[in-house]
This record gives sequence, C-alpha cells and structure tokens, in this order.
Amino acid sequence: MTLGSLADPAAEHARWIWRNGELVPWERATVHVNAVGHASVAAVFEGVKAYLAEDGRRLLVFRLDDHLRRLADSARLCRLDLPYTPAELGRAVLDLLRANECRDDTYLRPWAFPAGIIREQLVPAGVACETVIDSWPFRARPPADEGCRAAVSSWLRISDASTPPRAKAFSNYHNGRLAAIEARTNGHDWPILLNDRHKVSEGPGSCVALVRDGTVITPSLTSGVLDSLTRATALDLLADLGVPTEVREVDRTELHLADELFFLGTAWEILPIREIDGLRVGDGKPGALTRRLAETYRAVVRGADGHRPEWLTELPI
Repeated sequence: MTLGSLADPAAEHARWIWRNGELVPWERATVHVNAVGHASVAAVFEGVKAYLAEDGRRLLVFRLDDHLRRLADSARLCRLDLPYTPAELGRAVLDLLRANECRDDTYLRPWAFPAGIIREQLVPAGVACETVIDSWPFRARPPADEGCRAAVSSWLRISDASTPPRAKAFSNYHNGRLAAIEARTNGHDWPILLNDRHKVSEGPGSCVALVRDGTVITPSLTSGVLDSLTRATALDLLADLGVPTEVREVDRTELHLADELFFLGTAWEILPIREIDGLRVGDGKPGALTRRLAETYRAVVRGADGHRPEWLTELPI
C-alpha cells in the first residue's frame, strides 16, 4: 500500500523555489549541512494543494488562506519568528506557481526553520527564520481506490502536555513515523494512534473518522489531533449533505464496530479503511457514505459545481 497523492517519482523538480522573498533557481536553494540538524527540530510547515480545474483553464489552490494562518499558528506555538504574514505568503504561492508554469495538480509546501548554523540543541525562542515554499506534481487519489488496512498502534500520540500536537511541526511526525513502521512490520498498511487517555487520536499525518448508523464520528480537537483543514472541510460538506456528525472522544472498540472507516487529510484526501486490527470493516469495501464524501470533496477542490468558492484561490493558466 503506497501513500496516495504523493509526488510523482518520475517528475522533474520545479525550476524555481520561493525563498525569503525571492524566486531562487532550484540548484541555488541550498544551506550548509551544519544548518540542518538542530534547526530542523523547531521547523514548521504546511501542505497545500493546487488542483487543475475541470475546465482545464485554472489552478485552484484549496483553502490557501486557512493553511497559511495555520502555519502562523504553528510558528507561534513553536516560538518561531515567522517574518511574513499569511497574505504575503499567499501572494508568494501564486508567484511560484506562475514562475514554474504549473499546468496540472501541484503540491506546495511552505515551511519555516531557524536561519543560519544553529549550535544549540535547544533552539532559542524568537530566532530569525528562513521561509521557503517548494512545489512538485502530485497524483490525486483515484476514485476507485479500494482503501487500506489499518491497525491500532502500540505507540501513543503525542500529548498537549508534552509537545503541541496542533502545531504542524516536522518533529511531531516522528511519532507517526514510528507507528507506521510498526504497522508495516506487522503486515498492515497504516496505524491509528491512541492518545494518553487511550482514546482514538489520528493516523500518521491524517485524521480518522468512522460511520455508525448513518452518523459520521470523529475525535475532538482535544484528543491530540492536528487541527486538520480536511477534517473541518469534511464536517462542513457532511452538514451540506444533511449527514449527521459527532465530534467527541472515541473508544478503540468503536473502530471495531464501525460500518465504515476512513482517513482524511490534505495528502490522503479521503482514504477508506477496509480492515482494522484484522477485522473487516463493513463488507470490506469503501462504504456508500465514504464514497459520497470523497466524490463531493473531489468536485469541490476542482470547482466542478461552484460549491464553496470561498475555499478556492484561482490562478488562470
């Protein structure tokens, strides 16, 4: 099972990277190897997608303003001095798409990290930051995706009492990395992590939701989850579809009794889960409600029906 919506391994890198207010050629966007280590601990980032519209004449950047506001929130939580406003970074994203002459689905990663060579293991607060935006093509998840096999991990999700899980920080992803390695070693595709109260939290870089008796249930933000924009999008779209939802603490055994189960995130979009802890979910195929949500999501991000235009930043191509 491979991670959907990743970069195309055959694709060439982009010509330009946005770095500290300038468009820099790919080969010049470098730092010294000694600037990587400790500075990486505090780095924060976002994953943003620009979709080719159905008419083929526009790129539609999905929830760009919301992503960049969350980047600013992550920088604040990690005590970084982000030198650009969300509005300035939004303009930079569009400049980069134009410079790279993007004509198809594009993944964008704005990120910030302490500048220069950091010798201190504990990076001080308020240190000056470099800010970078890079991009690459991605493959959208196919509509016929049959889903994945998941298992609850022995690793617990990081706690707000230890490090803020609502910050989108590179260092937080080591938690999910270890859980993913464990899942693969044990013959599953992806893990689901519990929090320190042994309630369901999230996957390794994605949120999780279940369907029971026609209601979509997802863990609360106080369950150790990232404040996911895809999760927020799904809850809004489900309300538009007239589907009841619940946001609350979720027990592990509720996953075992779910009629449907799915991951959701910017990279994964809506990824059905066909098996959990060795138990088949429903009939072992993506459920009707999961498919309906996935189809609605795909239509919205590509501007297919004019629904929720406030989520789309348009760039003519």
